[in-house]
Amino acid sequence: MSSDDQEKLLSYNGEVLIFQLSNGNLAEEGTAKASKLHVKRMTFDRSTRAFIQKSTGLFSIHGELSSFEMICCSYAADFRTGINLPCVLIRRNKKKSVFKYFLLLLHSSNEFEQRMNLTLDYEMKDDIKILDGPSILWRHIGAFFFISSQNDTIVSAPVKFSSIKWAGVIENLGTVLFGVGEPHATKRESSQKYSEEDYAIWGTEFYAYSIENKTVLNGAQFLPHAYGSVVTYIHICAIKVVNSVLRISLLALTQKNQLIWFQDGVPKNLCQLPFQHPRALQVMASGGGDLLYIVSCRSGDVCAIGKKSFQVAFKWQKVQSVLVDDFLGIGTEQLLLVFKDTFSTNCLTSFKITDLGNVNYSNDAFDPMENDLSERELQENYFLTVQALERRLQDVLVSLCDDKKYFPHSLDEKLSDTSHDSKHIVEKMWYRVLDDHLVVGVQIKYSFMLFLNDVTLSLIMDQACSYNPPLIQCKNSVIKLDTVSLPTSLTSPCETESSAKRIKLILHNKERKNNCQEQSSETNCIQIFTAVTALSPLLAFHNFCCIVILHARWGKNSGQFGESCTVPCGRFSLSMEDICSGKYSVTLPEKDKPFKEPVEDLFALLAVFHKFHFQITSPDCTLTSVKTWLLKHMECETIKEFPDSFLCKSHGALHGTLFNWKQKTPFEGILTIYCRDQTALYQCLHHLIHILPVNYVIKQLKLGSKEFLTNLLAQFLEKEIVTLKNSFSSAISELEGNLAQRCETVKKNSSSILPKSPLSGRKEAIQQIRDELQQEKEQITWGMNLLLSNAIYREITLKVATLQLESDLAAQKLNHL
Repeated sequence: MSSDDQEKLLSYNGEVLIFQLSNGNLAEEGTAKASKLHVKRMTFDRSTRAFIQKSTGLFSIHGELSSFEMICCSYAADFRTGINLPCVLIRRNKKKSVFKYFLLLLHSSNEFEQRMNLTLDYEMKDDIKILDGPSILWRHIGAFFFISSQNDTIVSAPVKFSSIKWAGVIENLGTVLFGVGEPHATKRESSQKYSEEDYAIWGTEFYAYSIENKTVLNGAQFLPHAYGSVVTYIHICAIKVVNSVLRISLLALTQKNQLIWFQDGVPKNLCQLPFQHPRALQVMASGGGDLLYIVSCRSGDVCAIGKKSFQVAFKWQKVQSVLVDDFLGIGTEQLLLVFKDTFSTNCLTSFKITDLGNVNYSNDAFDPMENDLSERELQENYFLTVQALERRLQDVLVSLCDDKKYFPHSLDEKLSDTSHDSKHIVEKMWYRVLDDHLVVGVQIKYSFMLFLNDVTLSLIMDQACSYNPPLIQCKNSVIKLDTVSLPTSLTSPCETESSAKRIKLILHNKERKNNCQEQSSETNCIQIFTAVTALSPLLAFHNFCCIVILHARWGKNSGQFGESCTVPCGRFSLSMEDICSGKYSVTLPEKDKPFKEPVEDLFALLAVFHKFHFQITSPDCTLTSVKTWLLKHMECETIKEFPDSFLCKSHGALHGTLFNWKQKTPFEGILTIYCRDQTALYQCLHHLIHILPVNYVIKQLKLGSKEFLTNLLAQFLEKEIVTLKNSFSSAISELEGNLAQRCETVKKNSSSILPKSPLSGRKEAIQQIRDELQQEKEQITWGMNLLLSNAIYREITLKVATLQLESDLAAQKLNHL
């Protein structure tokens, strides 16, 4: 690259994009002078430990290189498709006081699209940002200007900002600017009681301005006004509007070389940085599950701060560029440090890729921190396979007599004599009536959820005159719903990742447990075990009493792995008067009333209704329309405790239908519909297909999600391995027994031939030793040539083939998802 060329780096979907602005080839362009914008897509090759060029793109610009400048490169969502695309803002100085700006989008085909262009009579210099749309934001002489590709109209903000600290989109407010300006009602006091330091602090004030709503917001909800003169950079962790009040969690860099965490305008934690002049902050989700805040300084110094400890964990110097992405394609993020190298013009000559844990790559082959990833992958695959095979197949039929009521002492030393009391393990037991169904639910305390597997419920009629109380036939199910705590309880900046990043990490975090063993402070899970039975046969007793019993097996961490236990959860009675009065009936809210029913009513609906899973994909546009469809067209209400769940409140057959929408990526999601019957399902799908983007694909997952099929496949593989192990163990034991019997027979025959009196001569002694050696040699030969009989071999082959057929069918269904 020539010394006159301009170059910028950007990470995008695990690739490194290198944008270079250079002189064009005059022979190709004719007599007209031209410049060219090149882009190179670079991917990391783990075998060569280097970045290799994947593809290139080119955009020709008429004019001399000296008149062009790359202002910035970033990525923004295209409002036409919702897809994040790389973009480059370029400035051309046409005349002395005429500046032309144009924004280029880079598509996956490496074709550049000129999305926006504008001409100004001044130069953009301060607070230039590219936002979604895409749109451009800049400041000039205290005023801020904004232009979007949707309308190509320059809008100015009435607030006189001296600097912009953050700009982004807030739900229900649109694009919001947050920055520092002069106070509207504060003027400099001439009184001697105010010192110069007081004026330096209160001479500035934070403001927030909504461009779409054209309203000025109170900036103190972001930061105290006293920090206006020292804050240099802001990163928003979480933000939401609750009762017309902004609830915000953010991180701020200051001129005093500090990283401060603020919650609703109040400082909560502080980290003193080891370097001066911090200018930018990025967030990285490490492979260990902790978030890391990567702080870059103007001097080329970089440090990493752990979210949990909020202390500096790593630091580097002489860094040219810092990028965060999944460069290795392993599902978790890594940090790419590009170091300054004065001996080479290639920007990726000196670099390091690390997750600040086990993954460490460098272009230096003698780097002592280097780690062989191939060996790590083999170990990871081994442990993942073992974990999958250890998953137990749930028993639908459970024993009522042979289980042991036993609690391992290792769970909690404070729990004494728990084997005689269920209050330590059962959080709550409840029951509801829905149509002709009786639903019983049990919630286990979180501390025991980590240790129990294969949990089921049994319902037994409580009849005092019967020695063998009848068992009520029921259907067991496990219902799990994710609940996200409201912004009123935000206590840590753990929502620093974007939603797309969280989706991506959840997809690849293979160590995430289905029983909610590991939950962050922001996300939790409620898990209910339910038993559903027909109500009408029970009403024949007029007033009946039922005993609820929980069956489970202790998991690996309990110290009693595999042992079963039985826990009495309680008893309840139900009479015809209770049914007529609706005392325990599930009631659905009216259209104009919010859903304030107990959580038990929701789980009763989920346990009784028919469940259908649908995978929805859209290759060209994001699926943001699905949530809009649920809230507006289907007249659904978001359930406060479970933001992924929606309750339909429209009149008619769809009233009470429940939806669960989990968007795995911006282009793929799983829609689960809980409805009374298939007629209601068809109505939902009829309305849904009219709002989905063009070229959508909707597919029913008949056996559930990928998670379900993965567990099913693991169970079949476990069966296959256990069958092989047991079959060959029994066959080998049988062969070894036959061998021992044969050797014993030979030994007896040989001993009977030998003379009973002592050997009379030397020849006889030597011959005896030779015979013994020959016998040992024959025994070794027999042991090395053990052969299975045809019958045993056929039996083993038949068993294994039958199990392999089941696992192959499960793998085929999983592959078709």
